[in-house]
Parts: sequence; C-alpha cells; structure tokens
Amino acid sequence: MLSNTGFEAAPLLERSDSVEESNERRLGWKKVLFLDVEEARNQILFSLPMILTNVFFYMITLVSVMFAGHLGELELAGATLANSWAMVTGFAFMIGLSGALETLCGQGFGAQMYRMLGIYLQSSCIISIIFCISVSVIWFYTEPILLLLQQDAQISMTAALYMKYLIPGLFAYGIMQNILRFLQTQSVVIPPVVFSLVPLCIHIGIAYALVHYTALGYKGAPLAASISLWISALMLAIYVIRAKKFEHTWGGFSFESFHYILHDLKLALPSAAMVCLEYWAFEILVFLAGLMPSSEISVSLIAICVNTEAVAYMLTYGLSAAASTRVSNELGAGNPDRAKNALAVTLKLSVLLALLVVLALTFGHNIWAGFFSSSPTIAKEFSTMAPFLSISITLDSVQGVLSGSKQALFCR
Repeated sequence: MLSNTGFEAAPLLERSDSVEESNERRLGWKKVLFLDVEEARNQILFSLPMILTNVFFYMITLVSVMFAGHLGELELAGATLANSWAMVTGFAFMIGLSGALETLCGQGFGAQMYRMLGIYLQSSCIISIIFCISVSVIWFYTEPILLLLQQDAQISMTAALYMKYLIPGLFAYGIMQNILRFLQTQSVVIPPVVFSLVPLCIHIGIAYALVHYTALGYKGAPLAASISLWISALMLAIYVIRAKKFEHTWGGFSFESFHYILHDLKLALPSAAMVCLEYWAFEILVFLAGLMPSSEISVSLIAICVNTEAVAYMLTYGLSAAASTRVSNELGAGNPDRAKNALAVTLKLSVLLALLVVLALTFGHNIWAGFFSSSPTIAKEFSTMAPFLSISITLDSVQGVLSGSKQALFCR
C-alpha cells in the first residue's frame, strides 16, 4: 500500500513465517545441511546488492594498481603503497564521514520527514569536500611523510607521484559515498550495483589506454581511477536528481544545508574515527613491510594480501548488515528464538562463503598474483603466504558477522 507521499512501506527484509511453518521446513526437503533455506534466501537477497556495489567500487582503484604493477616491481611497490596510504588517510575517512547519513537519513525517512534527507545529503557533501581539501594537502606532501616513516626513498617517490594524480578522485569518492548512504536508507540497493559495474567496465578500458597507449604510462593508472570515480559520482548524482522516486527526498540545492553542518559533524567524526581505526589495523602492515629488507618485494606482497583480505571481507560485509537487520527486527518483535536462528544462518553462510574464497585462493593463487604482477618472484612468494591468508579470511568472515549482530544487540 502506498502512503500519501508515494513511498511504499516495506520492510528491509521479509519476516520469517510462523513457527509451525518454520518447523515444517526444517523437517522437509528444504532443510539442507542444517541450513534454514528460506531465511538464507532472504538474507542473500538483501546482502547481495550491497556486496556487489562495494566490491565493484573497490575494484576501480585496485584495477589501477594492477595495471601499474605490470610495469615493474618498483611501480607495483609504489602503487600498492600509494593505494594503502590513500585508504588510510582519505578513502576510509570519507566512508566514515558518510556514515552519519545512515543515522540522519534513516531517522528522517522513518519519521516521514522526507525533505530533510536531501538537506542532510547536501550538508554531508559539504563536510566531505572540506575534509577532501585538507586531505589533498597531505597527499601532495606524500613523499616527505613516507620518508619520515622510514619507507624506501625510491618507493616513496613513486608512491607520491601516484598520489598526486589520485587527488581528483578523492573528491568524487567522498560525494559518491554520501549518495550511496542516501540511497541505502531508502532501501534503494539495485541501481547502485549498475552504477558501480558500468564505471568499472569503463575503467578497465580507460586504464589500459592511458597506461599503454599514451605518454602517461605509470601516471595513467591513478588518473584513470580519478576519471572513473568521477563517472560513478556523476551517474549517481544524475540518478538522484532525475529519478521521480526521489521527488520527496531531494528538493534541490538549498542554503539550509549549511545550518546542519555542525549537527552532522557530531555523528560524522566519531564514525570516521571508528572506520579509520578498522582500516588502519590492516594497512599498517604495508608500512611495516617497507621497513624490511628487499622492500620492493615485501611491500608488494603484503599489499596484495591486504587487498585480497579487503575484497574477501566485503563479501561478508553484506551478510553482517543482514545479520544486524534480522537480529534487531526479531528482538524488537520479541522473538529471541528467531533472532538466534537468523544469526546461526548468517554464520553458516559466512563460513560457506569464506570456504569458497579459500578454495578459489588455494587453486588460483598464481592467477590472482598474476593480475598484480608478471614477476615470477611475486607469484612464488605469494603462494607461500596463501595458507596463512586463507586462515585469516575464514576467521575474519566470522568476526564480521558477529560484529553486525553485536551492534544489533547494543541497539536493543
């Protein structure tokens, strides 16, 4: 049934059936490997679009690293170090700042204050642009900062060159993350999949052309990432402005958004701190690798492992959101048994997904390493680290789901 505003009132996830029907399913043919298939189906349908969107956007910057890596070991080390530095100081910060919209827009949409969603979006974009300017200054002085952190001089110089051409992409990334949160709070999850896949496909062609068919060479890889990120941001912005479904939540640009900047900051800064600390726990390994002998090889290897872990974690990130939503819904409805069942299903799905990733890594680690570099040394060393990486991916997938359910319990 449509409300008077034109929005359809629908839950994020379908409610479980009655206890009797659920028991019948468990005893029937739908009970496979002790997994509640109906519950699993609902969670997969909810989480899959979020997983694909996150992976596709992450792959834009990662593909640029891959193209740079095939130019040589120094270029691979510089690009991977630059990508880690960009994530630590910029991209993770932008993700965290946009997290305030999950609360502000979520509450505004639930209270049917639809006009405020557009106001909050604009104020968050203003905050992101202000911080992008500050972060750009840090990126411009990447080389002396990396040297201060005791990184190799040649790798630092190569990474600094990469960062300078990635600066325009930072602004697009900040705007893009805000729009994604704006859409997510309105349960619009399918269009972002399209608006992430299309730029990724275009990006592969742009990166190949700039790296191999222009005089830019190595510099073409980060420039291609910046161009593709702006394509993504513009596609999302045009969609929000032109789509009729947002006529109530997007009322056009307004100076009123400046009045909510401080209100937004109170939520954005703690969110950014939390996200940054989570990313830093992984990315700091890349900087520690720069202190080791044969830093070109060690930095490249650790960075490949960190990026592999990040891609695998994004697969379970969607399941974590599903766990948080399902557990909170059932607890709110006074159904603790169903909440336990939902969490159990999510854990089983995360383990199955992790095992699939581990299986692919076990038999395809040489192929995966070949995407980053054609060096036999890199491929050989990465194969020795694959078993440890597999263990880490398995444990991290379970941790991500438990983190989502814990958030739901605390909210309760």
